[in-house]
Amino acid sequence: TRTNIKKWSVGSPIQAPLDALQLIRKQHPFDLDQLQQVIVRVGTSEAHIVDNRDMPDISMQHMMAVMLVDGTASFKAAHDRARMQDPAIIAVRSKVMLVPDEGLQRLYPARVAIVEVILRNGAHYTQRIDAVRGSAENPMTSDEVAEKARDLTTPFLGQNKSSRLIDAIFSIEKMPDIRRLSPLLQRG
Repeated sequence: TRTNIKKWSVGSPIQAPLDALQLIRKQHPFDLDQLQQVIVRVGTSEAHIVDNRDMPDISMQHMMAVMLVDGTASFKAAHDRARMQDPAIIAVRSKVMLVPDEGLQRLYPARVAIVEVILRNGAHYTQRIDAVRGSAENPMTSDEVAEKARDLTTPFLGQNKSSRLIDAIFSIEKMPDIRRLSPLLQRG
């Protein structure tokens, strides 16, 4: 019951900033052409791990740009190396500034992040995340767990089989024989 599930398929230091950015966009929707800058503050040791890396799922700037462009950060997007050269992503990525923060470093091993979004009209939104979504301190809802499972399984199992597998697992206590899961875990 105290299990952590990574909501986003990215390096751990990027989890809280993605949560913060998603919350800001839900509370204050804006178009990308309104965006002036995104400032991401994380602990210094975390910042060094994810600062402008050449691997998409480990690059803070890239994944924040993906979240801004796509509205989410799917497994596929987080592992699409070619997309790091996409002009739309590069344009948004140039607006993301990563700031190593000594104050947040002192809170480690907690992975706290502060994200600020500044719009061209002067609007300024800030969100702090103290417990990432999916952690035991901030668990995902069943719908969020199903969404994550769907993101990971649909490319291999197809939409129908993926949905049936998720439904079966959510009602596993009613399943008379666990072997009934086996066909749902196989391609084809």
